Amino acid sequence: MLAYECYKPCDETRRLDTESCARVVWRNKKLGLEEYRFLLKNMVSSGIGEETYGPRNVVEGREESPSLAEAFSEMDEIIFDTLDKLFARTDISPSEIDVLVVNVSLFSPAPSLTSRIINRYNLRNDIKAFNLSGMGCSASVVAVDLVQQLFRTYKNKLAIVVSTESMGPNWYCGREKSMMLSNILFRSGGCSMLLTNNRALKHKAILKLNCLVRTHFGSNDEAYECCMQVEDQQGHPGFRLTKKLPKAAALAFTMNLQVLVPKILPLREQFGYVIQSYYESRIRKSTSSTKPEAVLGAGLNLKAGIEHFCLHPGGRAVIDGTGKGLGLDEYDLEPARMALHRFGNTSAGGLWYVLGYMEAKKRLKKGDRILMISLGAGFKCNNCVWEVMKDLEDPNVWKDCIDRYPPKSLANPFQERYSWLNDEYLSFVRL
Repeated sequence: MLAYECYKPCDETRRLDTESCARVVWRNKKLGLEEYRFLLKNMVSSGIGEETYGPRNVVEGREESPSLAEAFSEMDEIIFDTLDKLFARTDISPSEIDVLVVNVSLFSPAPSLTSRIINRYNLRNDIKAFNLSGMGCSASVVAVDLVQQLFRTYKNKLAIVVSTESMGPNWYCGREKSMMLSNILFRSGGCSMLLTNNRALKHKAILKLNCLVRTHFGSNDEAYECCMQVEDQQGHPGFRLTKKLPKAAALAFTMNLQVLVPKILPLREQFGYVIQSYYESRIRKSTSSTKPEAVLGAGLNLKAGIEHFCLHPGGRAVIDGTGKGLGLDEYDLEPARMALHRFGNTSAGGLWYVLGYMEAKKRLKKGDRILMISLGAGFKCNNCVWEVMKDLEDPNVWKDCIDRYPPKSLANPFQERYSWLNDEYLSFVRL
């Protein structure tokens, strides 16, 4: 990897603080007291702060009637902003790009978004272009894997990967609780990155891909259905997140680790892991435990082969569960927690905000290894290991706020401002 650029809106009117979030909630006249309490409880426990960004149509009150023009505008703003900065930073001309991969799960127009980029930057007519949709939050690693496969055939090439998500047209306007969660967690964001297999550019590289493992657990019905785009009974489209998601994530992650661990850990740690896994399986059979931490098991010391952990900032529960299962401490989890707090869950682009935090905090030193852990609809677990090629300390997208992180408290103001929703007397009052 030669460089990456994360997106941050210049327009502060798109910021979703406590007040603007409350305005979005109150606009939905379909909600009752029970739904308000559900939203309050989950907003308070989400781990999301006061400075995340939402799609323009939602902030301005047009979430119930999104237009195609607004969907294109949202994508253009994220994609073109990050690509402009990426080309400027690397001094690479768009005409030099050989491969282009774009992943946006919930917006797949014709012509494709890759064609839109080719048209905008006048890319060459022999470019290898790929448009990935429906891949969920783990799509970024899928795109990197696709580039890696192409690089095995095509030598001395440059590739662009663009990872983002279309939020505006997919805002849920109903009252089904499992579908309201996506409105709480997901925010606007994205990232563009430049990769190469040209050894002549090795001195410019910031990261080197050591290994990548993809696991797809879609053959399991519970896993397949735990994270899905659907319509509720009233016909409102949205994204449903069920209570089966933590179990599906743990099982997919465990399957992935079985392939990944031999690639990254020394033999002594692998031997211990095999013994531990055997005893864990015996315990699970005897207790029928389905808890995520029981599935992941204990005793696996990933720190014997990894210095940094780049976890998908999907939500506080995701970060807590992954950290507990892998025996990570607060220092390891801090980048994911802070990325979630500052930018929210930006879907496939989220990993790069976590990486940006590590770089801005000057944690990444030459020779360090970074484990990227991504989970997404399907259900998929896609993980990869990067090696740091030089000391990295660019403040990047965190430039204006890194000195304030980590904050003394991650408490959400919703609890203080709207705790009255939990008062018992409201149970007898119709709002």
